[in-house]
Amino acid sequence: MTAMRLDKYLAKATGFSRKEVKRLLHADEVRVNGDPERNPARHIQDGDSVELDGLEMDKPEPRYLMLYKPEGVVCANDDPTHPTVLSLLELPRAEEMHIAGRLDIDTTGLVLITDDGKWAHKVTSPRHKTGKVYLVTTADPIPADAMDRFAKGIKLNSEPFPTKPAELTLLSDTEARVVLHEGRYHQVKRMFAALGNRVTSLHRESIGDIVLDEELFPGEYRALTDDEINSI
Repeated sequence: MTAMRLDKYLAKATGFSRKEVKRLLHADEVRVNGDPERNPARHIQDGDSVELDGLEMDKPEPRYLMLYKPEGVVCANDDPTHPTVLSLLELPRAEEMHIAGRLDIDTTGLVLITDDGKWAHKVTSPRHKTGKVYLVTTADPIPADAMDRFAKGIKLNSEPFPTKPAELTLLSDTEARVVLHEGRYHQVKRMFAALGNRVTSLHRESIGDIVLDEELFPGEYRALTDDEINSI
């Protein structure tokens, strides 16, 4: 564990707010390595013992979740008009978590959520080339040359460089599976728009080796397994 402020450590370990933690500190309820501690900014290192009201606190561990995002929910920490993916989490301090790989309001499927910022960056950084798989339905038949055009890269409106090579597999006249290795704004929709077509539904099935759990219903979530976490 990297060094962590005492107030943050206690908030993560207990679910209390920072304000509540500071009250406990000022009430001499907290001890570090056996000594009373009132300083919320004290840095806690590996090996330090933190007690609250005589009970030793377990070291807070990062949380890693997969969530099945429903349509109509936004990938944001706060939104004045729509529910957010974080509002679906019945967890303490959900507002502190990072959304790793956002989806549009009308796109459904896999969203990864964590309070491990470095791990979230690995998911989203183009440098790590984490493949993201989408199931696409279009308004019109997908043209025969779409696979080649996706593989070569498509010039998007108002952008100077074409997209990186993407994989497109036709499933029917109007359905396809697309694998992207970057995450430009509304990329899948804009790629099909460049072909003269319109996406009517978009669903993310996987990110890297992490596949949306088929037992989850829209709005539900579960913790990632160790193998899923380590796959990024």
